[in-house]
Amino acid sequence: MSGPSLIDALADRALVVDGGLGTRLEERGADVSSELWSARVLADSPHEVLDVHRDYFAAGADVAITASYQVTYEGCARAGFDADATTGILRRSVELARRARDEAGHGWVAASVGPYGAMLADGSEYRGDLGLGVRELRDWHRQRIDVLAGAGADLIAVETMPSLVEVEAILAELAGTGTPAWISVTPLAGRLRSGEPLAEAFALAAAVDEVVAVGVNCCAPGEVLGAIEAAREVTTKPIVVYPNSGETWDAAARRWSGRAAFPTEAVRSWRAAGAGLIGGCCRTGPGQIAAIDRALA
Repeated sequence: MSGPSLIDALADRALVVDGGLGTRLEERGADVSSELWSARVLADSPHEVLDVHRDYFAAGADVAITASYQVTYEGCARAGFDADATTGILRRSVELARRARDEAGHGWVAASVGPYGAMLADGSEYRGDLGLGVRELRDWHRQRIDVLAGAGADLIAVETMPSLVEVEAILAELAGTGTPAWISVTPLAGRLRSGEPLAEAFALAAAVDEVVAVGVNCCAPGEVLGAIEAAREVTTKPIVVYPNSGETWDAAARRWSGRAAFPTEAVRSWRAAGAGLIGGCCRTGPGQIAAIDRALA
């Protein structure tokens, strides 16, 4: 399939990013309770992942994020997969999203790269206190980024980054490769989970040619407007936002708590503030994505 690039399309309109893949899998009856989350379904029942991508395109999504967020070599090794099998799962994640995109006849595929903390499956990605340096994080991320960069996605979605050191590590791996990517951090109270300034992360990311957009995901909807403002202070690159439903993840109990209140009425305000790619993360499904699509029409 060929057509305009994602960046060219953004010059004409806002684009809709899909919703929580694990959320939709669970709604359809899949078991996402293991530490591999939706990656376990990707390995065991890839047709389920394909159907979820189809659901989101049918709901109005323009961009499909692959199921590779939790596919790491260490995490998969603990689950019994060797390195070759893990590489195959990473490539499969892109193949499935591309197939759904081609069936839909439109859209783009973003290959998901999750943070180091997600591999630990203990909520570390929401704390940013890993104690690792740039070199260690570069070494850890490198193979997965290389595999996904060669798997045929339109770009890489670097998601839920909690700290400046991990943003720096990712940027060092991307710089000079020619692989387009967006960098999305996860904020709390207007700052990174590490307590560092959002604007600093956005400025670092925007300085790298391979970065085509910056933004936030896996956060409360109330964090979005402030994050857009912080991004606009330091860059003119497109902004991507895809918050959670409003509920809170309890890593110890491995469940969500609180009230779901995804504010689709806020979508127009996010767009007016400068967001060009808008979608949902955890606990958002096709219904919310369809509402976003309508709000941006």
